[in-house]
Amino acid sequence: MWRASTPSNREMIMDILTANDRVGQYPNSWYTATADAPGPYPEAKGDISCDVCIIGGGFTGLSAALHMAEKGFDVVLVEAHRVGFGASGRNGGQVGTGQRLEQDELEEMVGKTAARRLWDLSLESVQLVRDMVAEYAPEAGFTNGVLHADHRARFVPDNHAYARKMNEEYGYDLIRPVDKDEMRHLCGSPVYHGGTLDMGGGHTHPLRLAFGMARAAVTKGVRIFETTRVSKVVEGDPAKVMTESSNISARYVLWACNGYLGHAQKNVAARVMPINNYILATEPLEEDFAKGLIREGHAVADSKFVINYFRLSEDNRMLFGGAESYGYRFPKDIVKLVSKPMLEIYPQLKDTRIDYAWGGTLGITLNRMPHFARLNGNILSASGYSGHGVAMATLGGKLAAEALAGQAERFDLMANIPTPRFPGGATLRWPLLVVAMLWFSLRDKL
Repeated sequence: MWRASTPSNREMIMDILTANDRVGQYPNSWYTATADAPGPYPEAKGDISCDVCIIGGGFTGLSAALHMAEKGFDVVLVEAHRVGFGASGRNGGQVGTGQRLEQDELEEMVGKTAARRLWDLSLESVQLVRDMVAEYAPEAGFTNGVLHADHRARFVPDNHAYARKMNEEYGYDLIRPVDKDEMRHLCGSPVYHGGTLDMGGGHTHPLRLAFGMARAAVTKGVRIFETTRVSKVVEGDPAKVMTESSNISARYVLWACNGYLGHAQKNVAARVMPINNYILATEPLEEDFAKGLIREGHAVADSKFVINYFRLSEDNRMLFGGAESYGYRFPKDIVKLVSKPMLEIYPQLKDTRIDYAWGGTLGITLNRMPHFARLNGNILSASGYSGHGVAMATLGGKLAAEALAGQAERFDLMANIPTPRFPGGATLRWPLLVVAMLWFSLRDKL
């Protein structure tokens, strides 16, 4: 069940960085319990100068730091909490091919030539994650395969047609149609009617990956400062990044905050809105029972507008994500909220203990495509991955590094995708979105 929570005026002005978390403390998630954090890194203090100051220590910021350091830049990364603290360390770990929109939608939006280039970027983004895991975080692992499961029979023909389109028009042979019997065999649930299996994507342990990227960045000379909150960025050459205890002078600045931006950068905030999503981790399941739920170990994402997504962990827990809320505060009972859709799909888990339940805040855009922008000649932003960020955020950091090194064509390809402002501005965007999401939730049910 999807639940809307319309924010009060107090919630709307609440600090998104501390509404649900304590400064410098990771959430009580299965990811946190199974990953060794680097650092802690110090707080930034005093006057600091650098070539590039990156604001945000998630996949975009860490990838940008790595790639910029490799290009010879002197890089400072500041994070208000800890590296990997936000959506990068809390998500479902699914690494999907393609953009957030399917190729036929992109062809209508930007034309076939640009759509093909966006597809190629998406394949590169997945390969980049594979490479990062292999080089910097082998403990994160990478398991191949993402099942896209249709919860309505009428969706199956279009989904199968899309797989054939990708085979024939894009030469992509790693996706194939899956009929009802095979889908129910593969994911162990009677609620799905078919779909596709994409072996080009997969899943990983996102927090271990973020930690590995942070350690690698430091070895390449990046200075990481944690519990360092930016209070103001003053445009200029150099730009000034001001925190509570430091003034950072930088030739370039990259905003990489995604859903945790708040109102710190108003131009981006008008186009990237924070929403909350939630995940449960069950107790470890007996191996045979777990294999009956997801037989080949693929990740699964279904066709509901508010997507259910799930996979098995390395210790045979069901990691199940779903449900959304709006406003800054998480609901009081995440277990109750997310258990309902989980048990609709897997009623056989009704007596299973839930060991972890956590929430995270991601950034979405109105058209669900990432928002890349040049805010000034020397200030860039990359965010708004809309639930498709493990791969695209990692690539986003690489593209930002290319842009600062004078090779901006690929960053500009992303930046040229139109990103509309949310209607109603920061004040009215929540209630308007809640109304829209209630409609889509009702459509899912009917």
